[in-house]
Amino acid sequence: METTSTILVFKTDINTEARRELVGEFFKSKGIAWNVDLQDIDCVLRIETSRFSAEELIAMVNELGYFCQELD
Repeated sequence: METTSTILVFKTDINTEARRELVGEFFKSKGIAWNVDLQDIDCVLRIETSRFSAEELIAMVNELGYFCQELD
């Protein structure tokens, strides 16, 4: 059975390379494909997943100490 991945997009305050590295290590440990655009004013976080909901991902980022809000 094939699982369909979804790309979720979030506004964050992950605005430095150090923050991005910390979040990246966490996502890597969970097997999550991700990217943060440090050049974007909203520090857009894009995640490709078939396992986690937007709410779960927001909670994960919040637990790391960062703001995270889903973008439409």
